[in-house]
Amino acid sequence: MITDERGAREYVAGLADAEAVERLELLIRELIGENRKQNLISHSSEQNVWRRHIADSAQLLRFVPRGTPGRWIDLGTGAGFPGLVIATLCPQIPVILVESRIRRVEWLTRMVEILGLANCRVEGKRLELVEPFEARVISARAFAPLPKLLRLSAPFSTSATAYLLPKGRSAAQELAEMPTKIRAVFHVEQSLTDSDAGIIVRIPSATGGVPSP
Repeated sequence: MITDERGAREYVAGLADAEAVERLELLIRELIGENRKQNLISHSSEQNVWRRHIADSAQLLRFVPRGTPGRWIDLGTGAGFPGLVIATLCPQIPVILVESRIRRVEWLTRMVEILGLANCRVEGKRLELVEPFEARVISARAFAPLPKLLRLSAPFSTSATAYLLPKGRSAAQELAEMPTKIRAVFHVEQSLTDSDAGIIVRIPSATGGVPSP
C-alpha cells in the first residue's frame, strides 16, 4: 500500500524514465498553479498530489501490459487523471482525453502542449458527440454511475477492450447492484493508494464484449 508522498513518487519513478518523472513534476507545478484559478482538484489533496492523483493514476498500468497496442480513452478526464499521467508514462500509447467543460478543455490542451505529449489529444465535447472508435482501454475516474458509464462507452468497446474504473469506496456496491451478466465480466481490485478504495476492472477475454446493463 502506498501511504505517503515519498512512497508514491518512488512507485511512479519505478514505472518511468527520468524524463517522464520531470514531466510529471512539471504537471504538478502547473496543476497547483491552475488550481488557484479553477477547482481542478480539492485543495486538501495538493499536499498529497503524488499519492492522490499521480500514483493513483499510474497504478492502472498494473492491469494493462505496457506494450499493449491500441488507443486508450479517458472519459470525463477533468484535470487529466488518469489520462495525462498515462500519456506521460506510455508515449507509445495513443491517449484520448474526453472532457466537455470549456475551462478544463483549455487546461488539458495547454498541458498536452507544455508536456510535449505527441501521443495525446483532447476531445472537447460530450462523449455522445465523439466519433466512435475501437478503444483498447477505457478508463474513467468519477465520470458517471456504472450503468450510465457502460451505456455511454459501449460504442468504443469491443471484446478486446479493458475497462479500468477507479470508483473509490463505492466500487463494490456499484458492481453488486449490476445485473449478473455484468458482474460475470467485471470485478473489483484493491487500490494501492487508498485502503478503502476499489477499482472496477474488466480484463479482455475471448468471451465477447461487455453486455448491456
